[in-house]
Amino acid sequence: MRKLALLSTAVLLLVLALPGLALAQDGPSTADLSLAMDTMWVIIAACLVLFMQAGFAMLEVGFSRMKNVGSVVAKILVNLAIAALLFWAVGFAFAFGTGNAIIGTQGWFLAVSPGQVNDVYAGLSWTQVPLSAKFLFQVAFCAVSLAIVWGTMLERTKFAVYVVFAVVFAGLIYPMVGHWIWGGGWLTDLGMQDFAGSTVVHLSGAMAALAGTLLLGPRLGKYDDDGRPVNIPGHNMPLAVLGVLILWIGWWGFNPGSTMAAVPDIADIALTTNLAAAAGVLGAMGMSYMYRRNVDVGMGGNGAIAALVAITAPCAFVAPWASIVIGFVAGVIMYATLVYVDKIGVDDPLGAIAAHGMGGIWGTLSCGLFTTPALAAVGEPGLFYGGGLYQLGIQALGIVAAGGFVFIASLAVFATLKATIGIRVKPEQELDGLDIHEHGVFGYPDLVATDYQNGNGQLSDPLEGVTEGTN
Repeated sequence: MRKLALLSTAVLLLVLALPGLALAQDGPSTADLSLAMDTMWVIIAACLVLFMQAGFAMLEVGFSRMKNVGSVVAKILVNLAIAALLFWAVGFAFAFGTGNAIIGTQGWFLAVSPGQVNDVYAGLSWTQVPLSAKFLFQVAFCAVSLAIVWGTMLERTKFAVYVVFAVVFAGLIYPMVGHWIWGGGWLTDLGMQDFAGSTVVHLSGAMAALAGTLLLGPRLGKYDDDGRPVNIPGHNMPLAVLGVLILWIGWWGFNPGSTMAAVPDIADIALTTNLAAAAGVLGAMGMSYMYRRNVDVGMGGNGAIAALVAITAPCAFVAPWASIVIGFVAGVIMYATLVYVDKIGVDDPLGAIAAHGMGGIWGTLSCGLFTTPALAAVGEPGLFYGGGLYQLGIQALGIVAAGGFVFIASLAVFATLKATIGIRVKPEQELDGLDIHEHGVFGYPDLVATDYQNGNGQLSDPLEGVTEGTN
């Protein structure tokens, strides 16, 4: 009986094990599971980066006056739509398609068979996730760079300008810089370090913003008769800070997601990203207290953004202590730049030139200083680790080349628009607000519409003798 019981138990265990054995033979391999995890991570990261558009929307709404908030969110929606379509049609091919040292020449409309993906898109052949995942992650980056452009041009720009410039920027200008540094172009060959885009994404957006702002001119009332800057506060600081926090969270997809693989390194990259942002807040607020004897909340938010921009290039290459230094210095530089830009007559309501421009420059240069030998997957170790001046020189060259190209190309586009359709609304439209004149709606109908209908649509004090701003 005992032998029969043992035999029965053995048969039962065998029957129970058969489905598992069959599953083990027919189920996905370890490589398939690894690829699925990588793909899932890239899609999650792309979602986080795409959600940064909500951060930009809240940040810009908070720093705008209530008569212009509808135009802000309309611009965010339209620019995201244009970036998605233009980058799909041509931008992705220009950036990552196999081509020459300047631009990609293959892969339009993602029309490529699965077996040819690595040959057609050589710039992204290092990651094996599906082509759609690669595209979705990169198009979210393009949309971020485009969003940066408009922070300096709030409250006075014609809506048509957003549309036309978005086509050129997403379709050609941004992809060319991406190809140089990430897509196998000439700066790739030189070993430039820009892990997640301090130069490709942020400096590009800031230089385009500078070009547009110089041609656009300041908002009415921004400078008094003696040329001194006048503070024009935004209407909702909590919304602005909410925007900063959304961007902060989004950066956890922006930087770690640039691994394009679910690897342990993503935790280290998230750590350096977070430490830098925290240090940037303190650096900017410290400067605010030293300069004006108050702790400016808006400056603290911009300090976080500047630090996040700065750590974007070196986030995978530096030690945690270095990320704190990089972030703190970024906050200090941002504050000093914002004060200087304001004094010389460049009206930047959001501080985008200071945060994304100078933050991008400092972050890119910091690779040539703080990159450790163990983490230098691209290029050489930094100067502080015995790497010499070579890498620092390559970083500087990349900044000048990419920044200069974007500025000149954007200036040409904005100058053409100014000479044809005009880039600025009329003075009376600017005083009334863009919501009613450009979109026929009010962002806050209960507050703004009543004043407008009562003949008080000019929510800023009317300015005597205003003649500028018609183009």
